Amino acid sequence: MNYRNNTKTSLHRSDRRAIAGVCAGIAEYFGWDVTITRVLYVLISVFSAAFPGILVYIVMWIVMPKRP
Repeated sequence: MNYRNNTKTSLHRSDRRAIAGVCAGIAEYFGWDVTITRVLYVLISVFSAAFPGILVYIVMWIVMPKRP
């Protein structure tokens, strides 16, 4: 589990969204830069034939809760 400032954080969709906030939520959870996370996700989706990036993004959009 990830702890910052003695508060428990959870994986959620971010308000700093480009489409649905999935990549931004992942970046916030791990403490990564949002832009780099988005670029890496797109590159992995484009260059990997076995990685159905759009389908994974849609599933994560449905499964990940919005920020409370």
